[in-house]
Amino acid sequence: MKKFKVLVLTVVAVLALSSCGTTQTVPLTGRTHRISVSDEQILSLSNQEYTKYMASAKKSTNAANTAMVQRVGKRLANAVELYLKQNGFEADVKNYSWEFNLVQDKSANAFCMPGGKIVVYEGLLPYTQNETGLAIVLGHEIAHAVAKHSAEQLTKQQNQQTGTSILGTVLNQTVGNGVGNVASAVAGRYFSFRNLKYSRDNETEADYMGLIFAAMAGYDPQQAIPFWQRMSQGSSSNQSDIFSDHPSDTKRIAALQKEMPTALKYYKPQRTYKVGSTSKTSTTKKTSSKKKTITRRK
Repeated sequence: MKKFKVLVLTVVAVLALSSCGTTQTVPLTGRTHRISVSDEQILSLSNQEYTKYMASAKKSTNAANTAMVQRVGKRLANAVELYLKQNGFEADVKNYSWEFNLVQDKSANAFCMPGGKIVVYEGLLPYTQNETGLAIVLGHEIAHAVAKHSAEQLTKQQNQQTGTSILGTVLNQTVGNGVGNVASAVAGRYFSFRNLKYSRDNETEADYMGLIFAAMAGYDPQQAIPFWQRMSQGSSSNQSDIFSDHPSDTKRIAALQKEMPTALKYYKPQRTYKVGSTSKTSTTKKTSSKKKTITRRK
């Protein structure tokens, strides 16, 4: 009887977890994932965190670099929004209220919060070296937002907590108090370890999407390789992905090289020319960034 009860409760738990949320498609890759939190919820949390962060962050005093971050960010944002509008994701565009900031921090880092709030640390610029290198990084960070990786990870965390709680309750009811607490701890560790791969998958997906976003905006995607090579030579290089949420530098570079032919299909270099005393940027693109979603081979 106890075994039957365990089976019934386990089935109910699985059905409860699997029925949560809606299935959504990631732009460019065509991957589907289940999201159990709304865009409004994610944006509310993101805006709160962003406001709190910027209240204490020190903005860069380097006017030229600040202008560069804003220039590259806006160019990428325009390309991304154009792609979304022309490929069935127009409803998502309303979620973005873009902001681009350069802050005083020696770390080689950058992030894009849901809603398009982008922050670049000054410590990253020696590695990016130029606008194209910066576009590679920002394309990657924007891809996290476009693919809704934050919502995906939050959904997984919710499912972990629900699954762990249910497992503990089932064992307490069928075996006895105390055992469920141990099982909950084990289940929690299991879920976290399993999600390590999901996080790496998100990073790899963001690399791929970011490469294409940069190309759509007129930046040479081939410059991603030397950029990541420079990063791999830095003090924060990642040589192994066994216990990391990022793929190793070697695997990341190899994956980018594999995806390069696809990214180059989107790349049309932009030209800068002068009209009177005003410099303008023109693109040689004959068509927009409207392309079919490419399903990647695993």
